[in-house]
Amino acid sequence: MASYNSKSTNETARKLFKILLSNPRIKVSWVKAHAGNIGNERADQLAKDATQHGQPYSHTKLPKPRIKGLLRKRMLEEWQTSWKNGDTGRKIYNIMPSVSLRPTNWIREDVIFFSQHGPFPACLKRFHLSDSDYCSGGGIGTALHYATEYIYTVSWQMRKPAPNFEQE
Repeated sequence: MASYNSKSTNETARKLFKILLSNPRIKVSWVKAHAGNIGNERADQLAKDATQHGQPYSHTKLPKPRIKGLLRKRMLEEWQTSWKNGDTGRKIYNIMPSVSLRPTNWIREDVIFFSQHGPFPACLKRFHLSDSDYCSGGGIGTALHYATEYIYTVSWQMRKPAPNFEQE
């Protein structure tokens, strides 16, 4: 790539090299073509238009906050679509169906309980970190089991939900 050659005689390459040197936060990397990368697809289209119509793309300069806002909006839309159509985290999705950049007021224990990702035998077995999903009391060691039935947590147990509400 000519932009990586500081001795290039190509004027555009020299300008690009100078920009890259003065902006260390800008990274140039290879991106697989036609793999659904929105920026790459747009660049391909602009290059094609320029070769077919002989007109270079003239862009309107947008203020940085506007660009950041547009990118944030697009990122949240993509994240929401992925969250809605995904197959992981469904228990949390049932509680929080919308994504947000704002932190929740959940405490660590709430996250562990509702996600069921914690030091529970059922979770450890699911991730192949244990051979058994049974707790020391003999039941299947889920968060709900510890909160409603486990013999050593009787002092702070809650009432077990009806079977039709257990999933929620």
